Amino acid sequence: MWSSLLALALLCLTLAHTGLEVNAGAPLKVLGLFPHPGVSHFHFFHPIMRSLAEAGHDVSVVSHFPDKNPVARYKDYPLTGIEKLTNSVDLKMFEKRTFYSHFQEFFLLYDWGRQACNFTLRSNALQQILKRRQGYFDVIIMEQFNTDCMMGVAYQLQAPVIALSSCVMMPWHYERMGAPIIPSHIPNLFMAQSQDMNFAGRLANWFSFHALNWMYKLLSVPAADKLVQYKFGHTLPSVGELAKNTSLFFVNQHYSLSGPKPLPPNVIELGGIHIQQAKPLPADLQRILDNAEHGVILISWGSMIRANSLSSAKRDGIVRAAARLKQQIIWKWENETLPNKPANMHIMKWLPQRDILCHPNVKVFMSHGGLMGTSEAAYCGVPVVATPMYGDQFVNSAALVQRGMATILNYEDIGENSVMRALKKALDKKYYDAAKLVSHSYNHRPKQAIQTAIWWVEHIAHSHGDPLIQPSAVHMSRFVYYSLDCYVVVVLILAIVIGSWVSLIRRCCGSKTAAKPKKD
Repeated sequence: MWSSLLALALLCLTLAHTGLEVNAGAPLKVLGLFPHPGVSHFHFFHPIMRSLAEAGHDVSVVSHFPDKNPVARYKDYPLTGIEKLTNSVDLKMFEKRTFYSHFQEFFLLYDWGRQACNFTLRSNALQQILKRRQGYFDVIIMEQFNTDCMMGVAYQLQAPVIALSSCVMMPWHYERMGAPIIPSHIPNLFMAQSQDMNFAGRLANWFSFHALNWMYKLLSVPAADKLVQYKFGHTLPSVGELAKNTSLFFVNQHYSLSGPKPLPPNVIELGGIHIQQAKPLPADLQRILDNAEHGVILISWGSMIRANSLSSAKRDGIVRAAARLKQQIIWKWENETLPNKPANMHIMKWLPQRDILCHPNVKVFMSHGGLMGTSEAAYCGVPVVATPMYGDQFVNSAALVQRGMATILNYEDIGENSVMRALKKALDKKYYDAAKLVSHSYNHRPKQAIQTAIWWVEHIAHSHGDPLIQPSAVHMSRFVYYSLDCYVVVVLILAIVIGSWVSLIRRCCGSKTAAKPKKD
């Protein structure tokens, strides 16, 4: 009898939950929208999309970078047919930096975002995606960087949105996620500040944070609106409003590297997600690294910056400094030859950066401060000589310095003696110890970053965006969010009270003076 009742109860529970189980177990239809042509950005996005396909989900990716060896269920929609944006940067751009350079960089990002939006909206790849019916995709994963153009596409497809940022959060990302903007503690991406700022640094950070946020609202949002509404009709809401519907935000940062921040639960740190398992090094590199008696110094300025565009003075300064060192130098150099190259310097057009950095003989990483490279340095525990040049490289470098594992070598200061001083400083054991401390924290997490990402993507899809995770602050004005209205009321009350007391005291004093008898 009891066995029959138990079987009946189990059957009822199974029937009650069948719909949920079927939905939860079915493969998701995931769309990735990545209009920006920077390959370093895509290095953060690609592992997420590929891992979702490997987990059995149907993944469609609109990007400039088709997977060269796609797995089953991963389908590319390449952005082709229109002239690509540049994906390399000439170092001559950084010869003369000014105190307002970060505002100039904003306008560069604005222009890139406008072009990328127009490029993608007109592409054959997106036309194929838009043929799908509303609700076909379970979740849309997109980059939110210098334009919110793709939010218009998400609105057409009616699917929950997960945003990705390949760098720390931009000034305009905080409000849409209900996160607090705290310029006294959180450095603006464009500023060369860590979380330890003096008064001048906090003042500059406060001004640039709010100025860039308003510039984005006044320039980038209307530019995207114009393009998106031309494509989909003028009844489409502003992308500035649509961005508030972002369900989740994956950001390429980790507290051990960029510092702890007060983030709401809809912002997930996935720093280092691009770092894969080590692969065997090419034989020539393996031989250099293994046989380096005094260690190796790696010089690499990322995928977008071309080291061969260095001025001859700066190039020769690095070469002469290298000749004075006992260490072997491996330099990512895009040309076949390098003038006056010393015997201990090895130039290569491409380097497996992560695999080199984790070799125990690597002593210092000379980097531009890009987040992919600094993340790999943190992962491997290697001290850094950082030469930031644009974008988030300044805030990344400042964070490394604050953590004690890096020293700054400004681009305009590059010369033989300055390079020697910076490298000698980074070779000090205290930098090595600090780097290993950061590495321990960076690598020891409750769950691997890729596992965290997959869990959240599946959760957002199955819960239709999980509206419970969105803070009500998303729909508040900043005036109300920071209780400025309360401060105004309190100040007015205090002003009335103080004014009343002053008026009363004056009347009392005036009446006493009037009542005082006059002398004969």
